Amino acid sequence: MNPMRIIIIGGGTAGWMAAACLRRFLPESWSIRLIESDQIGTVGVGEATIPQIRLFNDALGIDENEFLTATQGTIKLGIEFSDWTRLGHRYMHAFGAIGRGLGLLEFHHYWLRARAAGVANSLDHYSLNEQAAHARRMQRGAPRTSPYLLEMPYAYHFDAALYAAYLRRRAEAGGVERVEGKVADVRRDGASGHVAGVTLTDGRAFDGDFFIDCSGFRGLLIEGALETGYDDWSRWLLNDRAVAVPCAHGDTPQLPWTGATARAAGWQWRIPLQHRIGNGYVYCSDHISDDDAEATLLANLDGPAQAEPNRLRFTSGKRRKHWNRNVVALGLASGFMEPLESTSIHLVQAGISRLLKMLPSGAADPAVAAEFNRQSDFEWERIRDFIILHFKATERDDTPYWRDRAAVEVPDTLAAKIELFRAQGLIFREHEELFTESGWLQVMVGQGIEPRRWHPLADGIGEAELAQYLAGISLMIDREVAQMESYDRFLAATRPIGVPA
Repeated sequence: MNPMRIIIIGGGTAGWMAAACLRRFLPESWSIRLIESDQIGTVGVGEATIPQIRLFNDALGIDENEFLTATQGTIKLGIEFSDWTRLGHRYMHAFGAIGRGLGLLEFHHYWLRARAAGVANSLDHYSLNEQAAHARRMQRGAPRTSPYLLEMPYAYHFDAALYAAYLRRRAEAGGVERVEGKVADVRRDGASGHVAGVTLTDGRAFDGDFFIDCSGFRGLLIEGALETGYDDWSRWLLNDRAVAVPCAHGDTPQLPWTGATARAAGWQWRIPLQHRIGNGYVYCSDHISDDDAEATLLANLDGPAQAEPNRLRFTSGKRRKHWNRNVVALGLASGFMEPLESTSIHLVQAGISRLLKMLPSGAADPAVAAEFNRQSDFEWERIRDFIILHFKATERDDTPYWRDRAAVEVPDTLAAKIELFRAQGLIFREHEELFTESGWLQVMVGQGIEPRRWHPLADGIGEAELAQYLAGISLMIDREVAQMESYDRFLAATRPIGVPA
């Protein structure tokens, strides 16, 4: 295999995730160069993650406690949605299993039948993660009290800038070359149309065989040079603005979940880190002004703001090709979906994983690029559908914004999923679709989508046995949570001795 020269354009979280991972797995003879400019700020692709980030960190050999300290990180057991279904209502999309299946049938069919009979608790009672989150308890590893419970999955909240810096140190120690500079020109090969190299504003020129575009919304290579095109999803995802600001911790204790609170013209995120809380308001500019959105955000913080609010504009959607010729786009260069389900960093991770499986050793084959794009499109579109679900399935009609959201015609793929669940509580996960059956279940039930019936196999046991089955699961979860240590103590134990909270 001939050594390749890989050039990454742009740093930030996406760029340094790519650099660290490629350096970890590619032969030393392959050169990896990252070009970024300190003059160009980074948006950051998010501070909340989903459990797959642990696979990425593990693959790089990262010690979890070291990582949490370096990034001011905390633990995330799920996302709590407030005021989405209706004002005053809350539910959680918690990671992990809901209940425990019986025979050939998933748990939720028995739960639907038991609820109709009046012998079931609300769905959250059968989620280990949600019960632990609300009790503010945490543990790593296998369950301690029952062999029938699964290990509790978790993700992280962290400072995205600190994570990028942490990965940069690791990548540079492994041999990645960082070049400080601003790209002024992109040179293309006249015969193939591939990107041949870039020239910086100071005249330095760098040639490469394969390029990774992490240049943010600009898409310097994927769009600026290759004119790939963009699939605009704003007809389904109406929000087009965000304002973000960090604040100090107030009186609220550390909570092991991401908060998502519906507002009059959008929604507000709350991401608790060790040293601060990250906050933002994602909204639709047709329904609220930038100034009013900023004022709403600043009026709903836990503590004093620690910086000037940062305003962002975006168009939800994705590049028509994530891999075009010899360029792969990652992060904001590849597209944008609002961070409602914390998928931004995962999409970077998934793109890197996909690239490692298909990385060429020479000229990029169009068939390989086409498969990369097919898989990327599938993943992006299913995540898009899951996000749309939160806005479509709601009882809220108290503002023009929510009435507009309810009127949106959803993609056929989402409409089919909703109708299957309404018809008979059926949920099917296709291929490598990101969100699990448990995730779809929690959001559809949480947002008020009610099945008309359950699977007939759930009628195979008597009502008393059914009640005992559900009570047993709830009791197992309660016992497991009771012996966990407090979340505060867990976090304290991740810090080296002498490092303050």
